[in-house]
Amino acid sequence: MADLPTTFDRKQAPRHAFLPSLELPPANARARATENTMLTSPHTRPRPHRRNRGTGLGKLEGYTPVAALNPTTPWGQPASPIMILEHAGVPIAFLARHGLHHQFAPHEEEIKPMDFVVPDQVIDRTKGIRPFTFFEGGVVGHVGFADPFDKRLAEVVKKCAAHMLLHDKGTIICMEGPQFSTRAESHMYRSWGGSVINMSALPEAKLAREAEMAYQMICMATDYDCWHSFEDVDVAMVMKYMTANGENAKRLVGGVLDELAKQEHSEMVLAKHWEGASQGAVKFMTKPEGRNPEAMKNVEFLFPGFWN
Repeated sequence: MADLPTTFDRKQAPRHAFLPSLELPPANARARATENTMLTSPHTRPRPHRRNRGTGLGKLEGYTPVAALNPTTPWGQPASPIMILEHAGVPIAFLARHGLHHQFAPHEEEIKPMDFVVPDQVIDRTKGIRPFTFFEGGVVGHVGFADPFDKRLAEVVKKCAAHMLLHDKGTIICMEGPQFSTRAESHMYRSWGGSVINMSALPEAKLAREAEMAYQMICMATDYDCWHSFEDVDVAMVMKYMTANGENAKRLVGGVLDELAKQEHSEMVLAKHWEGASQGAVKFMTKPEGRNPEAMKNVEFLFPGFWN
């Protein structure tokens, strides 16, 4: 990939973006699951129309690599270069995740390894040690998060998953990791109504909401969590199911991308329904005399022209 372009002009970037992501989950719920995330945004950023985050999806059939980007942001650089893929004239940005933090485990016995789940809720079991907001250090924004996933994107995913077993709702327990749950924790998560567990849903979903991006995960169960009497969790088991279900995951994500390329979804892909959701909160909550110049620059990076 050394011959791919490695520079990106923000001014030439499309104004709006859609981001799907697929990952594989760890074991803490009734069954483990992997995650796909969809996001859309109405703001200029260093990325193409869509992003695809996750594990093993960088080689989708029919998608041609055209660039490898490593943009610098006020918060640093991505964990790995962003691969720009093109399909039918539509650019897709693929950001790979690495390590166990992409995995999900199911908490419900009806969710079996290799099932797919489109979650609609999340419970935060992280420990506050991860950066979790763009609005700090001199700006404040209280952004609504009652429904952490995008219902419109979820409906598209469900439509494209007619050929596979998919659970159309569920609650993700997002734990800190990197260790798996204790048996007592696993039983507790089940009692809370948790469907799957992972280590990466947060702060990702919160940051996506602050950035006014439509965001949806697709989770693929990889194993039962340790609550299950006959199946403890280990990395080998997780990888086994991730590999076995990889083709189904690619087929689903490819179908979702093709569906979102249709004109009828253009408003959703532009995330028009989220435009202004965060910006109003920041301007209302932070009085001019209390705004830190550096923090203002960070917000400007997210929303060009914000302070004009």
